[in-house]
Amino acid sequence: MLARTIASLAQTAIFDHIVVSTDDDEIAQIATAAGATVPFRRPAELANDTAGTLPVVAHAIGEIEALGMHAEYVCCVYPAAVLSLSSDFHKALELIRTTGADYVFSATSFAYPIQRALRRTGGGGCEMFWPEYRETRSQDLEAAFHDAGQFYFGRRDAWMAATPLFASRSLMLELPRYRVQDIDVPEDWERAELLFRMLRRDEP
Repeated sequence: MLARTIASLAQTAIFDHIVVSTDDDEIAQIATAAGATVPFRRPAELANDTAGTLPVVAHAIGEIEALGMHAEYVCCVYPAAVLSLSSDFHKALELIRTTGADYVFSATSFAYPIQRALRRTGGGGCEMFWPEYRETRSQDLEAAFHDAGQFYFGRRDAWMAATPLFASRSLMLELPRYRVQDIDVPEDWERAELLFRMLRRDEP
């Protein structure tokens, strides 16, 4: 996944540098072989399951600036962003350049109205999170979106100031749901493979 994501970024021809932040030698080797640079190692406190995106990117920016590199815009891309297209990155860069937004990130709509969400009760039954919407027609409910977990284009100063990603100065680049699949568990991987094969089949 990492190698494919690096290759996809290179094909966009909009990035001056493709830098991988990692604490792992094997990942660094894979990244370098795929064409990325690994000019530093991520510290232990930022290389665990609870490390946030903002401090990880800020650390990377500080490290590359210490090496003489500078960027007005920095795009954080997750290795599992295997369904992203080159055009997504071009659109995101154009948006952040022309609108003055702090961030532009990929997002998609929920397939079902979140206002109709259910929770399990202690006795094994269920209840609505928001029962006031029980009789509201689906088409009359406000659409809801979620982060696609693929990439975040941000202004360098926004990253360094730890400006929240999801706020009024952030824009969503909406993607169709069939091009969004986070990969956390084996079932996610299987679904991503199916989607990937389907999308490759439809390529011209």
